[in-house]
Amino acid sequence: AVEEIHRFPNEAVEYNNELHWDVPCLWHEMQKALGIVGSQGVSLEGIGVDTWGVDYALLGEGDTLLGNPFHYRDKQTDGMMEQVFAIVSPDEIYDRTGIQFIQINSLYHLYAQHVRTPSLLQAARKLITIPDLFNFWLSGVAVAEFTNATTTQFYDPRKGGWSTELLDKLGIPTHFLQPVVQPGTIIGNLRPEVAKKAGI
Repeated sequence: AVEEIHRFPNEAVEYNNELHWDVPCLWHEMQKALGIVGSQGVSLEGIGVDTWGVDYALLGEGDTLLGNPFHYRDKQTDGMMEQVFAIVSPDEIYDRTGIQFIQINSLYHLYAQHVRTPSLLQAARKLITIPDLFNFWLSGVAVAEFTNATTTQFYDPRKGGWSTELLDKLGIPTHFLQPVVQPGTIIGNLRPEVAKKAGI
């Protein structure tokens, strides 16, 4: 049986002529949901996170969030596919990743950031997809869940890992990529401070 505990809106935020996800707000609402569970005296056996693909967050020194993640509909990817294809052919990209070409794919957002704000990418210590960001805030363990990793268009299914060769050709850093884990992997325990706040 499934019971809905807490529902809340997920609204994009526009500033500086950019469209972003308000992940701190989403995290606040997730903690509210955990608090509701805690107040009901429910024995919590596990937590799973499911969100949309493509988008990612950058974490810097001390795991500080380096700005709200870009929304996949942000215009920063306008013209980026053509710029990428001028360096690496579509055939090679498809051969390495097997993913269809869509402007919203992470590869083109990441390349746009490489072009526009390269120092920000150099400062990043971790790049993680949106569900993995929440998993990290819940557990303190940073990983890349396989199905979300494949939406980036820089995961190589033959290699079974990130296509660092593709990113290298585009001049994009790879130091911040996290280990890929399979769906359903238990990645860790709930952070004590999160459990305490929720009363779990």
